[in-house]
Amino acid sequence: MAQYFAIHPTHPQPRLIRRAAEIVRRGGLIAYPTDSCYALGCHLGDAGAQARLRRVRGVDDKHHLTLMCRDLAEIATYAIVDDAQFHTLKLATPGAYTFILRATREIPRRLQHPRRKTIGVRVPAHAVALALLGDLGEPMLSSTLILPGAADPLADAPSIRAALEHELDLVLDSGSCGTLPSTVIDLTGDEAVVLRKGKGALERLGRVAAL
Repeated sequence: MAQYFAIHPTHPQPRLIRRAAEIVRRGGLIAYPTDSCYALGCHLGDAGAQARLRRVRGVDDKHHLTLMCRDLAEIATYAIVDDAQFHTLKLATPGAYTFILRATREIPRRLQHPRRKTIGVRVPAHAVALALLGDLGEPMLSSTLILPGAADPLADAPSIRAALEHELDLVLDSGSCGTLPSTVIDLTGDEAVVLRKGKGALERLGRVAAL
């Protein structure tokens, strides 16, 4: 059964953040708040936790998972970023945007899209998520918390606990995050292409093309 921490949305308690990070390090699967909506998260290097995450989401290996990162420098360790891509990333981070980029050799093949060799990356603008990433000291593998067959993400922690208390190891409750997921933008081509319009405003990015 999942543990449940009520955590302050702007001034998260360090004691709870440390406990949450340790659960992730031990291979736990957690639900945590972001600046768009709640997400599932697990340790980057844990294949078993990744399999659990995909099972809860009901997605296969062709569905991009996201590396939640602390900053642009961390993104550059795990994704290939040229000058034009860096300019777009700088406009949108931190924020409710997920970017698809070519993966570097630091990314295990099991985390990459099997055909395109790409990965999703994001820097969230949420105090709880950033505190958790800071304690971990590395990216966290993540996915929007949308259940199989559902149209929208689960909006609040009590609903998440009711639906997934036997599937998760921890639910971090910092209040409602809403139901708009992040805006997803593919940066692997000659121009940025919007794959999903979400909470992140396109006006912030300048010129992008719709899919």
